[in-house]
Amino acid sequence: MVVDLDAIAHNVRILREHASGAAVMAVVKADGYNHGAVEVARAALAAGAAELAVTTVAEAVQLRTAGITAPILCWLNNSDANFTAAVAADIEIGICSPAHLRAVAAAARGMGRTATVSVKVDTGLNRNGVSQAEYPQVLTALRTLVDEQVVRFRAIFSHLAHADEPEHRNTDVQHARFLTAIAVAKEHGLEPELVHLANSAATLTRPDLAFDLVRPGIAMYGLSPIPDLGDFGLRPAMTFQARVALVKQVEAGEGVSYGHQWIAPHDTTVALIPAGYADGVFRPLSGRFDVWLGGARRRSVGRVCMDQFVVDLGDNAAGVREGDIAVLFGAELHAQEWADLLGTIHYEVVTSPRGRVARRFVGGAR
Repeated sequence: MVVDLDAIAHNVRILREHASGAAVMAVVKADGYNHGAVEVARAALAAGAAELAVTTVAEAVQLRTAGITAPILCWLNNSDANFTAAVAADIEIGICSPAHLRAVAAAARGMGRTATVSVKVDTGLNRNGVSQAEYPQVLTALRTLVDEQVVRFRAIFSHLAHADEPEHRNTDVQHARFLTAIAVAKEHGLEPELVHLANSAATLTRPDLAFDLVRPGIAMYGLSPIPDLGDFGLRPAMTFQARVALVKQVEAGEGVSYGHQWIAPHDTTVALIPAGYADGVFRPLSGRFDVWLGGARRRSVGRVCMDQFVVDLGDNAAGVREGDIAVLFGAELHAQEWADLLGTIHYEVVTSPRGRVARRFVGGAR
């Protein structure tokens, strides 16, 4: 796997142009969407991102350990998470319930330090976030903790359910609920330093939702959050590739791979690619996807196995040889193609390469 850090920087600049003057909080959760959290974070910050966001305390601590000093928000933890480590590393903690706020306060008191918290309010996604029923309780407790200097109240934020459908009315409903949540906090004497709501899709299509920060994830990696509207000038940062392990002749009538789901219709040449479902090549793609090899698309044939799959080279006019690079997806073949074949989204595709897959970075200040 090759990750182009110049593409990350390019995409951050595109997002900044769409941010209506708001700062960019680069989302590098899940090891930077499988692109490498530390390297991506550095590239994003160098390109003008102001802050970083992850899910867990452990992900945030990893960035601090790598020497990254920019503000980092983590927003998805169990209430018994290691908030002491978060407070020690000056990590902003997203609060989603009274129990989480109590746990963070206990960690701060135990250390004799002030914790930085933000309140994630549920405006209609009904996943992580403070419910409407518990919101007054959280605000009352937060007001006391701020007065006692146990916590610093930094932000209110939420997440959108339908931003990838720009005309969906629910986005406006969530926007209105978000404004109400901010007003209610102010009624409790709590003035957030920042508020933020926009994800990748909203950053690119709803400038009215920019507020103080935008919080792009998938777009930073060069994949459109709304494929039907085009690529917005984004550049895919990940190329999933493998070196040909073997080139061989197959006679007409011979079957290839388990179950002989593909029978050679004529004498042909095939290439063996040493990557399989243990590496993130989905088995349901068997016989349905192409790779870029020898300057052209080559169709996979037969079943994808745990460690390998086969592509048909025909007469191999391009002279493909052992060691040549086969691109599974990247610039020539978009991850969206796999997503369409699998009935999923490109997020799942780029987060799937794993196991024996080695990551190599190009570009950036290296």
